[in-house]
Amino acid sequence: MKVGVAGQGAFGQKHLEGIAKIPGIEVITLTGGNQAATEEVAKKFKIPHWTGDLAESLKQPGLEAMILATPTQMHAKQGEQCMRAGKHVQIEIPIADTLADSERLVKVQKETGVVCMGGHTRRFNPSHQHVHKKIKAGELKVQQMNVQTYFFRRTNMNAAGKPRSWTDHLLWHHACHTVDLFQYQTSELVSECYAVQGPIHPELKIAMDMGIVMKTPSGAICTLSLSFNNKGPLGTFFRYICDNGTYIARYDDLLDGEENKIDVSKVDVSMNGIELQDREFFAAIREKREPNASVAQCLTAMDVLDRIERFLNSAAKASA
Repeated sequence: MKVGVAGQGAFGQKHLEGIAKIPGIEVITLTGGNQAATEEVAKKFKIPHWTGDLAESLKQPGLEAMILATPTQMHAKQGEQCMRAGKHVQIEIPIADTLADSERLVKVQKETGVVCMGGHTRRFNPSHQHVHKKIKAGELKVQQMNVQTYFFRRTNMNAAGKPRSWTDHLLWHHACHTVDLFQYQTSELVSECYAVQGPIHPELKIAMDMGIVMKTPSGAICTLSLSFNNKGPLGTFFRYICDNGTYIARYDDLLDGEENKIDVSKVDVSMNGIELQDREFFAAIREKREPNASVAQCLTAMDVLDRIERFLNSAAKASA
């Protein structure tokens, strides 16, 4: 299968590293913003074609699919562009930064019939898969998820410490992971959600700290703390408090409530969540089926984010 990647930054390279471990997949084109960096990454991964124009990548002979690891604000437009060109597309999380754009992507997917998937890595991390399988087997029920998403990001820098051309967002990007995972693990939609946020950064124009609380109809709750001001371990850390045990997930590692490590090396064919999500994308294309984390499945998380944003906006107006 001939595929392309759009985005030469830190996450685009994570996808390229994952794809290199998947048999039968050939990356034939790389679309990037900074052309010097794009050429450098293309040569590093032995990609024969690179460009700054997504339309040019989509015209490469034999291309079947694209993975978009571009700035969030470009996701919806580029996702539609790929689908209208008849290409399957995986859009990194979040699939868009508004509910309306997310709904449009679902509509275009139905019109074109191509595979369109969101990059919801948490569904594929072996740690979360292990918990999910226990829930599905009836061995566990989530009572509370306590989640911390912490970074130190007071300037526009990416995960590799290089300057970004766009601004990241606690709600529409980082909270999206947890909102989707909470609904995925409980098999319920969020019925109640509330949020508070700290001061808006004068240059970045975003809140640097945020707290979110969610509840499902059965009574499961999720408390999510997010910050771009954290000095210390970076990333997202999950505590599952269940009716039959407690689990702590740190990316691809899983521990019990007393910090004893649980072996999840046999949960799937890899310990790399991004590689596993890419494997699901390519398998869905080959098998002509809906992928886990299709844009249609992702839409409920985008609805919750929209509700939280409206709640925050209403609170800001009330206090003004």
